[in-house]
Amino acid sequence: MNFPDFFHSAGLGMATGLALIVAIGAQNAFVLRQGIRGEHIVPVVAVCALSDAVLIAAGVLGTGALITAAPAAVVVLRYVGAAFLVTYGIMAARRALRPQSLAATDEPAHNGGAKRNLAAAVTTVLALTWLNPHVYLDIALLGSIASAQGAQLQWWFGAGAMLGSIVWFSSLGFGARFLRGFFARPLSWRFLDGGIAVTMVALGTGLVLGA
Repeated sequence: MNFPDFFHSAGLGMATGLALIVAIGAQNAFVLRQGIRGEHIVPVVAVCALSDAVLIAAGVLGTGALITAAPAAVVVLRYVGAAFLVTYGIMAARRALRPQSLAATDEPAHNGGAKRNLAAAVTTVLALTWLNPHVYLDIALLGSIASAQGAQLQWWFGAGAMLGSIVWFSSLGFGARFLRGFFARPLSWRFLDGGIAVTMVALGTGLVLGA
């Protein structure tokens, strides 16, 4: 095992994690709005990133235990993971064909204005993260792909996915004020979801081919 292997697995984890979380949805819309309004950005981004880290670690650990008990499951997980990836890619392609705008037009909060309660903001983002049933499918998918990397590389894959989460939510929260006009247009989401579709299908094909 050499450095390029570690780098490849971490890069694959980051790309997969980003492909799964970079899509219009309730959680991202909330983080974007918080960023636009300039309200509690640090705690909201931290909650999202830490929640993802916990979920990704659980996915890697759970799948690793399954593989130890049943090595033959690697083959099954490879094809199940590929099927999830391709399906997710198709869904992203459909979103790209029928894009929607993001209603995040609130004006940034002024220094003298009332701020949204911090506890309410954190509670909201926790609910949007942990009560979303799709997040558990995503984590199962990440775990299955991580296991396909082998015992020595699965945590590098997981670390890459965690880094992708930190990069995305930080960019979304702190950079939101510069993207107000851009993401108000459906065409912007068309390009974004189109890129996600290509990435997911390519990763799924790579799993089937054993890449």
